[in-house]
Amino acid sequence: MIIYGVALLSTCLVIGMLIGQALGAALGIDANVGGVGIAMLLLVLASNSAKFQLLSSGASAQGIQFWSAMYIPIVVAMAAQQNVAAAASGGLLALVAGVAAVVVSFLLVPVISRIGNSGAVSEQRGEAP
Repeated sequence: MIIYGVALLSTCLVIGMLIGQALGAALGIDANVGGVGIAMLLLVLASNSAKFQLLSSGASAQGIQFWSAMYIPIVVAMAAQQNVAAAASGGLLALVAGVAAVVVSFLLVPVISRIGNSGAVSEQRGEAP
């Protein structure tokens, strides 16, 4: 039943948003600090925990898997709501930091790919990674 996936997703989102608001208040910032990311971590932990093994059989498992997979596009949509124009008008530093993060991410793709491939080659040869 998809309803279990929706319930799990909404529970994780509410808890994550509350923790994010509490972090923001503790840091003296009038904003949610990482609530969506915390909710994503909670969803991953909850959907893989032993306590949900009873719920995750048959149609219930399909609902939980579906909403776990849908969470990343939901996070992207929520991040798109952020005001990019305000960040850009905040100064050149915000733009440089954003571009630098993208460039570093692109540069790390081949490195991570080689690390993953070297482990697979070692396993095929029967060597320890």
